[in-house]
Amino acid sequence: MTKFLVRWAINAVALYAAIAIVPGIVPQSTNWLSFIWMALIFGLLNALLRPLIKLLTCPLIILTLGLGTLILNTVMLYLLQWAAGFFNIGFSLANFWSAFLGALVVSVVSVVLTMVFKEDSKKR
Repeated sequence: MTKFLVRWAINAVALYAAIAIVPGIVPQSTNWLSFIWMALIFGLLNALLRPLIKLLTCPLIILTLGLGTLILNTVMLYLLQWAAGFFNIGFSLANFWSAFLGALVVSVVSVVLTMVFKEDSKKR
């Protein structure tokens, strides 16, 4: 359960960082509760749809030596925009490049925070 909560918090911080850094991503609400709910939706989308999309785009990922994963993350941000819009907690993406940069920020922040928190759990 603790691992789930840590992953949820990492997703929330990563989404907040992407919205704060990338100028083409405009949130509907700047309330922290909306970021927490967006992180939950993002986690559910990643858990349910990402393996299928990754399987379908496997040739693209191999052909681009893994850079196709950023395109996959961009698609996941578009799906999050669509899904979170139903609950009025989402954000709007100006264009593909803002979504691409947002996916890059989410990926980098997630990797860095995951590394930080994995080291903490190994020390205990």
